[in-house]
Amino acid sequence: MHTPPGPGPARFDRVFVNEFGSPNARRVLVLMPGTQGGAGDFTLTARYLERQFNGVHGLQVWAIDRRTQALEDTAVFERTAAVRHHLQRAFDYYLGWLDGANPPRHFQFLDPSQFPFARQWGMKVALRDAHAVVKRALRGGRKVVLGGHSLGASLTLAYAAWDFGGRPGYKDLSGMVLIDGGLLGSFDAYDLAQAKQAISDLRGGNPFAQLLPGLPAESAGLFGEIAGLYAMQAARASATTLQGFSLIPPALNPPFPVTNQGLLGNAFDRDSSPLDADLHANAGSLASSGNPRDWVDGGVTSVRRIAKTFGQEPPNSIEWYFPRRLTIDTNGADQLRQNAVARYLGLRLMHTRQVDLPLYALQTDLTHGHVLRGARRFIQRSRTTQSESTLVNADPQESHLDPIMADPHHNLFFKTLVPFLRHQAFASSKGK
Repeated sequence: MHTPPGPGPARFDRVFVNEFGSPNARRVLVLMPGTQGGAGDFTLTARYLERQFNGVHGLQVWAIDRRTQALEDTAVFERTAAVRHHLQRAFDYYLGWLDGANPPRHFQFLDPSQFPFARQWGMKVALRDAHAVVKRALRGGRKVVLGGHSLGASLTLAYAAWDFGGRPGYKDLSGMVLIDGGLLGSFDAYDLAQAKQAISDLRGGNPFAQLLPGLPAESAGLFGEIAGLYAMQAARASATTLQGFSLIPPALNPPFPVTNQGLLGNAFDRDSSPLDADLHANAGSLASSGNPRDWVDGGVTSVRRIAKTFGQEPPNSIEWYFPRRLTIDTNGADQLRQNAVARYLGLRLMHTRQVDLPLYALQTDLTHGHVLRGARRFIQRSRTTQSESTLVNADPQESHLDPIMADPHHNLFFKTLVPFLRHQAFASSKGK
């Protein structure tokens, strides 16, 4: 859908909204992904909620892909997800050509120097885009709850406090859902000197984050989606193609043959993953023997659900070109005040004290308690009350990716979100 003009050509003035559930629903949950996350992060959540809210009025879930989605070349992935047995074609198109494969045409890595305007795709742009989505969701008198995972949860709190041309963001909403994220000490915070240094570094650097050091920005998206597709379509086959790729990071490549689902599970499980903790799931382990070694489920998230998340298209679950400015602004917004850092970054955090919305917050093992401490600080600073809030501690059983992927009978997020939506957020008279 089209959004207000932002930095860069007009073709980027849009976001991509994936709608789940009946269009006749009178209630909408709008979800924003986290750092390098995509709308596909919420597919499993949306499908679960569809089944729980199947009454007369129902519930729609809207999952947002930020404007960076317009930069992604996902056409071959989409065909591979729709038509099985095209795995090798997809691999050769996106990665294999780097190792000597010769497909008729192949993926071209983005030249980040051609997108200097993306250095301005920060919180101001993201929240104006989200505001356009929320206003559309409100049409026809519907109630809207806004939420997000990780940085998307941080954006949710910022949206509520934001001043949109004189109207506070919280007045659009009936509630907020924070999935292992937030502000007020939940994650990192910048003082003014740190914010100025980060902006200075950004001016001369890549507009987009590089999750895998030394590799182009889109590498994480390519590796993740390829691995997900192989684990979906050839789960127990040997991961010969992927393990034999010369550019696979050595830390992600076990020193013995594994299956495709084994390679994927090993990359994300919290006990074996070399990736940062915000990319971990409690999933299980590689088998102790076998040639190739397969994956053994043993946590709250099965490897099948990891594959469903990373191997889907459209939407996908990884934002290939995550704008670094968005992290800078989120760190600068931590105090939810119009302080010197917020003024320097051009943030509009003017209404924290007035926010009076039902709040849901869940934390995993990622932040060692900081997410719920941040949520409690928000309750103290705003007009939101403890009685209309649901605060859930899923530490230590869940890691950062588990709330959006774990099997329903193990998923504390699913079990606690439904009562919150039914009895607190959508039952509230709030949301104008």
